[in-house]
Amino acid sequence: MKSIWVVDDDHSIRFVLEKALSREGLPVRTFSNTRDLLAALDEDSPQVLVSDIRMPGGSGLDLLAKVKARLPNLPVIIMTAYSDLDSAVSAFQGGAFEYLPKPFDLTRAVELIRRAQEESMREAVAEESAAQMPEMLGQAPAMQDVFRAIGRLSQSHVTVLITGESGSGKELVARALHKHSPRAEGPFVAINTAAIPKDLLESELFGHERGAFTGAQATRRGRFEQADGGTLFLDEIGDMPLELQTRLLRVLSDGQFYRVGGHSPLRSNVRVIAATHQNLEERVRLGAFREDLFHRLNVIRLRLPALRERREDIAVLARFFLQRSATELGVEPKRLTEAALLRLSNFDFPGNVRQLENICHWLSVMAPSQMVEAKDLPPELLAPALVAPALPLSAAAAAADDHPVAAAAFAAAGAAAAAQAQPGQLAATPDAWVAEMAREARRLLNAGEPEVWDALTRRFEASLILTALDVTRGRRIEAAQKLGIGRNTITRKIQELGLDA
Repeated sequence: MKSIWVVDDDHSIRFVLEKALSREGLPVRTFSNTRDLLAALDEDSPQVLVSDIRMPGGSGLDLLAKVKARLPNLPVIIMTAYSDLDSAVSAFQGGAFEYLPKPFDLTRAVELIRRAQEESMREAVAEESAAQMPEMLGQAPAMQDVFRAIGRLSQSHVTVLITGESGSGKELVARALHKHSPRAEGPFVAINTAAIPKDLLESELFGHERGAFTGAQATRRGRFEQADGGTLFLDEIGDMPLELQTRLLRVLSDGQFYRVGGHSPLRSNVRVIAATHQNLEERVRLGAFREDLFHRLNVIRLRLPALRERREDIAVLARFFLQRSATELGVEPKRLTEAALLRLSNFDFPGNVRQLENICHWLSVMAPSQMVEAKDLPPELLAPALVAPALPLSAAAAAADDHPVAAAAFAAAGAAAAAQAQPGQLAATPDAWVAEMAREARRLLNAGEPEVWDALTRRFEASLILTALDVTRGRRIEAAQKLGIGRNTITRKIQELGLDA
């Protein structure tokens, strides 16, 4: 295990921290000045650095800049007896993990160092994963099924129809199918059929001859010709006009097409991959999509799961997007506290992976410090859920009376909601939250969902832990104390519920 390095010109501070950390079983190395510490960096590196801000021979902020240049992901805690705004702002702008004013409570200081150590270990794992980053990310079983399908389909020339909600990554799958296919050396040409005006789409797909229409001053090759020997990706195929569907069907049937205004048939060796967020069977039923074209495209269907169906992937995706945004902006990558990550993991992401990527870019620009707290997240993740009108208390009680643990859970949920209410926000009474939980239980039971008890209990416990970590700014021990449970219990629950960052 790497050491915790402490640099401070005050011997008493070094002594107290060294003893306290040693009692916790943490290896410590102390320095009285920045010069010695920088020399030590040539041979070793710490897991966490704790530095005073004002020292003879060099300031902590100067040291922070030099250390971050060498070890950009090292958590650095800045200590100072001068609790002024300029120092705090400078520390955070320099990439400090946290700002610790003196005099500090020793227990809280050790807990902060513990958090920094945990963050350092997570970053080390994240760096190792990033070094082997594939073009697509996903540990969820649903995504593993997608990866296996890509592996099987990549060596085939068969037409593939990719379905999934907007923002779920359909083009990434199409690119992966092309990249791992025998056509990888050929072109990958993508066209969004919903983004091009109807009058221009035919020319975009099939090209046109000179003089075919006003403005056609030269012969132009279409996307089918451009993709010869490679892959043509037709995105949002469900929005293609009916008359063009007929022409596309003919190309898929015999491989021949004509440019707009042309009279000579052309051939193109193209593998077609189509994608849509729409229900094509319903479009066929409504007469908006040709049934024969649907069957021609629907040789192999590959469904991409929505992000809410693969919540276990949110953490790794968020870290990847934060790292990529930081690289693009030329800044230090932001890091998410456990409370912030829990809040992300509980969000439904109607815009899927694209929305998560946009949120991470927003955080890279707008989050006030390197460590992103839950309160720093965009407004759409912080807005309180609207609560349905309350049922009579007896109705909620009836739903819980059959089991004492359920009754306690409903009551605690109501109390937690009331405690979270902020001035100016929609006031949610305990009765309303109890009724909402009863309503959700009734919905699941009527739908015949399996293991309703376990599912609701897990959601309830995850919500309580998320709220407590939010209140304590990610401090697990304090969160456990506030919840009235043990330190080991909250750690075990976080692991069991899959909430561990």
